Amino acid sequence: MQKVKNRWLIAAAAVGIHISIGSVYAWSVFTKPLMKQFGWNTQQVSLTFSIAILILGLAAAFLGHYVEKHGPRKSGTLAAVFFGLGMLGSGLAVYLESLPLLYLFYGVLGGVGLGVGYITPVSSLVKWFPDRRGLATGLAIMGFGFAALIGGPVMARLIVSFGIAGTFLIMGIIYFLVMFASAQYLSPPPEGWVPEKTGAARQTGAQPVNRDLSQLTANEAVKTRRFWYLWIMLFINVTCGIAILSVASPMAQEIAKLSPLAAASMVGLLGLFNGLGRIGWASLSDYIGRPNTYTAFFVIQIVTYFLLPESTHALLFQILLFLILTCYGGGFASIPAYIGDLFGTKQLGAIHGYILTAWSAAGLAGPIFAAWVRDTTQSYVGTLYVFGMLFVVALAVSLLIRIDIRKLRMLSGPNQVESRGIAFKK
Repeated sequence: MQKVKNRWLIAAAAVGIHISIGSVYAWSVFTKPLMKQFGWNTQQVSLTFSIAILILGLAAAFLGHYVEKHGPRKSGTLAAVFFGLGMLGSGLAVYLESLPLLYLFYGVLGGVGLGVGYITPVSSLVKWFPDRRGLATGLAIMGFGFAALIGGPVMARLIVSFGIAGTFLIMGIIYFLVMFASAQYLSPPPEGWVPEKTGAARQTGAQPVNRDLSQLTANEAVKTRRFWYLWIMLFINVTCGIAILSVASPMAQEIAKLSPLAAASMVGLLGLFNGLGRIGWASLSDYIGRPNTYTAFFVIQIVTYFLLPESTHALLFQILLFLILTCYGGGFASIPAYIGDLFGTKQLGAIHGYILTAWSAAGLAGPIFAAWVRDTTQSYVGTLYVFGMLFVVALAVSLLIRIDIRKLRMLSGPNQVESRGIAFKK
């Protein structure tokens, strides 16, 4: 008999990859040291991060089929090579005092590693955890959210001791080794495998068989309305979340009158709630369903965005921001399970890659849009009201997708599943 791997170790390997590539969220640790050492301005240094996020989404979209064709082990190894080279090359760029090389290595090569590494474990995790999809993907993507809390302080200390170039080299080697080792354990489950307890429960009729609404390829999925509903919901959630992250400190000082030090402490806690939201909301989605989870995201954020401008009390202001960040992180963590529910696991990694182009677009649009509204209205209040209206649109989309889901269930019936847009009997 074929020996079956431990699915919890598969989840741990996924966390290993995500906690490595998630260090991109700690980029701000390098910002001031680079500006001080080379005289580069904030815009020049911040562009490195923007390029990395842009390439992340593009690489996830274009290499999603590679992940599905070659499996998680090879694609995870590819991610380790690109991300490791990106970090090591960034050290070389700093040593040569070259900003274009920094863009190339950290932004482009590192960005490719980010994109491939982000989607690599997801398809396998959904297959290993058919009974707890949200929990499994939430665990991995939580690692991405928490990475800055772990890596940021370490890198800050290394910069003091070994300099910027040395820090890139040291962390590049560490991240490569962690990602490479994690990738070697990743694999999809054997054909037809189900968890032992789940299989026994289904045989006795104690647990019903949960079937996905369809089994579509990535190219077939993008032709459906529900794909674009998911894309729009993720785009709005991420656009507003990234925008809030980019202006959280000055906004807190302007509206709630927090001191610069208190605002900086609040920004650090935002990362914590971002990570907690990923595991918390994704796990909850296993029980209340993905449609209800996303509707809850948008209802909560409509209320919070319209309350924030009037929340001059420091504690209330911070609680509302923390709540927003849980929804921001939860949106990332719940989307892979939602994709599996709607499109099946045939090419989940590739479909996830296409969906993540919403992240690339939002990474560019969010901060720019927030800055434009702030400059136009001379206040963050207008920005918050605009974002509140965007979430009204997202809420409407979360209700529209339910119509598609209901129609698909009626079309398929209890013993059918959609493939290539056609229902056939199981």
